[in-house]
Formats: sequence, C-alpha cells, structure tokens
Amino acid sequence: MRLGIDLDGVVADFNTGWMQLHADEFGSDLHPDMVDSWNCLHRLGGFADMREFWSWASPTDDRPSIFRHLEPYPDAIGSLRMLADAGHRVVIVTTKPLWARSDTFRWLADHDLPTTEVHLSERKYEVECDVYLDDAPHVLHELVEHRPGATVCRFVRPWNEPIRGALDVTKWSEFVDIVTQRSRLRVRREDTSTT
Repeated sequence: MRLGIDLDGVVADFNTGWMQLHADEFGSDLHPDMVDSWNCLHRLGGFADMREFWSWASPTDDRPSIFRHLEPYPDAIGSLRMLADAGHRVVIVTTKPLWARSDTFRWLADHDLPTTEVHLSERKYEVECDVYLDDAPHVLHELVEHRPGATVCRFVRPWNEPIRGALDVTKWSEFVDIVTQRSRLRVRREDTSTT
C-alpha cells in the first residue's frame, strides 16, 4: 500500500529541534510540552507572529534552517523501514517553505528514510495514498474530506484534537498495526473478488 507520511511532528521532532536552537541563540528554557496549539510557536519564542518565527527559523550565513538538524522520534525510522520491508511504499508528503527544501532533502538522506517518492505540498490530499499519517489539524480535515476511501491517521499531539473519520495513533507501533490490518483486509478482498 502507499503510505503518505508527514515529517515534522510525525517523523522529525520539530519542537525539540527549534527549542534547542532557540536556547542556543537566546538562552531560553523552553520545553516541547509547552506546545499546546498549532500556531503558538511565535508566542513561546517571543516573536511578534508566525511570519517572524519562520524568518528566524530560516537559514542564515551562520547556520542552516531549523529543518536540517531535527532528531527523529523514537521508533519512527525503524517503523518506516519495517513497513517498506513488508512491501509498502513510503511516500513522504510534507509542507515546507521554499527556503527549507534543500535542508529537507539533506535530512531525508542523512536518516536514510526508505522512500523514493517525496512530495512538498500544501495540498497533501492531492497525493494519492491508501493510508496517511499526519499531525496538522487542517491537513487531517482536508484528508478526511478529499480522500474518503483512504485511511487517515492522526498522530495524537497536544496541538490537535480528534477528527471524525480519522484514526488516532499515539505511537509508531499502533500505526504499523493499522497498516498491517488494512493490508490483510485488502488481500482478503482481492482474493475474494478473484474467486
């Protein structure tokens, strides 16, 4: 099956990454559990708005963008490799500013993600997949609306809430189980339709 996988907040620990950079540059003492809504990052970081936050997060002459050195969440890459080894196609579907694209590709290469297909898009529902995994509230709503035949999984985070039509996932092993179950159901249906 085609698995549409988001990066930040799902595979890459964005909040720990930007907070570490913020601490290095400003001496702050921020913690990921402080993020409790989708667009609160600028307030936590002391920026006027999200535009100012993203301006700070972009590359400078002294450092790459925030997206270059994020750490993966535990079990994320191992789970993706396991799914790829089982024959599923890992399709990265992520939203990035133009200035972060090269750092994103470098990050994917650094971590050797098992994918040959990467989409950088604000309209993730335009990328056809059988199962999606995302954490962004607006993206999850769009996937449920525009991809009713797909399985949409919400990676449960403090900045999102349950969405009708999306399955909740709290850890990578749960996502692996969902994909495995959906795959078996599909095989049974295909076997039944050919007999």
